[in-house]
Amino acid sequence: MNPIPQILFVEDDPALGLVISDFLQMDGFGVKLATDGIVARDLFIKQRYDLCVLDVMLPGIDGFELARIIRKTDAAVPIIFLTARSLSTDRIEGFRIGCDDYIVKPFNSEELSLRIRALLKRCGIFSSVGMERQEYNIGHYTFIPKELILKGKNSIQPLTRREAELLKFFCDHQNELLPREVILKAVWGNDDYFIGRSMDVFIARLRKYLKDDDSVSITNSHGNGFKLTVII
Repeated sequence: MNPIPQILFVEDDPALGLVISDFLQMDGFGVKLATDGIVARDLFIKQRYDLCVLDVMLPGIDGFELARIIRKTDAAVPIIFLTARSLSTDRIEGFRIGCDDYIVKPFNSEELSLRIRALLKRCGIFSSVGMERQEYNIGHYTFIPKELILKGKNSIQPLTRREAELLKFFCDHQNELLPREVILKAVWGNDDYFIGRSMDVFIARLRKYLKDDDSVSITNSHGNGFKLTVII
């Protein structure tokens, strides 16, 4: 399974942090959430991330200082400041430190995702994690991972990158019972509770996309895992 872009997201509002993390995960990113600057610093030192999204007003170490530490460790990783501080002096300071983008709250989650995607593409991240060009036959559906589409007899269903990665993993293990933690580790890179919630949402979506063919089903064996069953 090809890796997905990993984002360090630092936001001291836990509710907002979870909402944005869930949105970004559903849009195809791996996200590690930290709620203070010291924890974020330690996470960055221990693990490589493809991009950092930093709030400025953080407990422990503020976002500007955190960015300086990150820049000393990795001069190239893209940094986006996401903050309520809209003064031009704050923006100038952010760009002087070396951020790549500066987004003022309130903001649109989809716009944040698009800006992240644009930065990663500019850095060549997406070109290195693209999925193989391959077709899968699933009942009367044709799934094309590279194009992020699921073709039915009379329809074409566009997929998010994460939906495609999850469906591809099921297709690679068709008619096999897959433990929940195995799916989470393979597709999300993490098996914690909140990512598990997101996976349930994605599986519900895939079931909806595949509902017009009775020979295809994604079943849940309680306590054991999930299985993509295709009856030939």
